[in-house]
Amino acid sequence: MVQDRDATRRGKPVTMKLISAGETAANTNNASVEAGEDLARIGEMAKKYGVTLRTLRFYEDKGLLNPQRDGSTRLYTRRDKARLKLILLGRKVGFSLRDVKQMMDLYDPTGSNTKQLRLALDKSEKQLARLQKQRALIDDAINELSGSMSAVRQMLAERATPQASVAS
Repeated sequence: MVQDRDATRRGKPVTMKLISAGETAANTNNASVEAGEDLARIGEMAKKYGVTLRTLRFYEDKGLLNPQRDGSTRLYTRRDKARLKLILLGRKVGFSLRDVKQMMDLYDPTGSNTKQLRLALDKSEKQLARLQKQRALIDDAINELSGSMSAVRQMLAERATPQASVAS
């Protein structure tokens, strides 16, 4: 505690609590959290969603995420968390980041979002067709490889049998 000497001279003792810069920063962040906004720092986001810090910064650079700033600290809102889930889902099923951004940018919280939904359905149908073609190609490759492996096993078995009978 520190007393204000000028106030004491005037007959009014005043005490002030000194707080550290860390406490000040913590109080600043808590004000946003207390206001009902569940904010997460970049490290928390990376850990929770299994991505790197670099990935989150990249998505921000591309306009996919827009975290709040408290100095140099990125604070991710509930909206950013929802957008990141959509980005990761889109990437998982093979959409480009451009496609994901295009679909997310059409979102209107006050509208019916029919344009967004139609675009998402159209892109999803096209992506599903691509994935089914890839599956067919992969199935063919697996069958070819399995057949080749069977042939090689057969050759090894034939070559191993004569040596075994010579050794006997």
